[in-house]
Amino acid sequence: MYWWDTQLTAAQHGGKAIVQKAEAGAYNSFAIKAEVRDPQVTTFVFAAQKTMYGGKQIANGDTVFVFASENEGGLGLIAQGVVVSAAAIRRRRGAARQTPRVSITVRRTALAKRPLGRSELRQFTDWNDARPESELNFKFYRQATNKIVGISEETAEFLRGFV
Repeated sequence: MYWWDTQLTAAQHGGKAIVQKAEAGAYNSFAIKAEVRDPQVTTFVFAAQKTMYGGKQIANGDTVFVFASENEGGLGLIAQGVVVSAAAIRRRRGAARQTPRVSITVRRTALAKRPLGRSELRQFTDWNDARPESELNFKFYRQATNKIVGISEETAEFLRGFV
């Protein structure tokens, strides 16, 4: 369990606050790393994207930060937007383990003004240091597949500084 997946409660146990896993649906902001062919479009459509770290909870009206995947020739953060459509993809029959997938449509609300991608985040490897950069590095680049992830409010605020 990492700091961004926890919340401290008022309950005390042995002089220490009890740490609980954040409840499903606790995220209001998300980030997606995916192939983006045209970063200038006003509407992005992402079909059947993998989800991790609360990403399957994404819904209409949520804020999303769009990262053009470096695996696909992109440069990292390119835009901020709002989800205008979100639909879960049904799981395939017969497969024992499947990553939940979601299709979303995002209306762009801002373009990135400064670069933020793998090269800028690579040095942030202390997963428990409470830094937004570490959260992004962990969720996007520790396992470098394209995906939708839930992000903490601190990380969302940090990303707003780039758009």
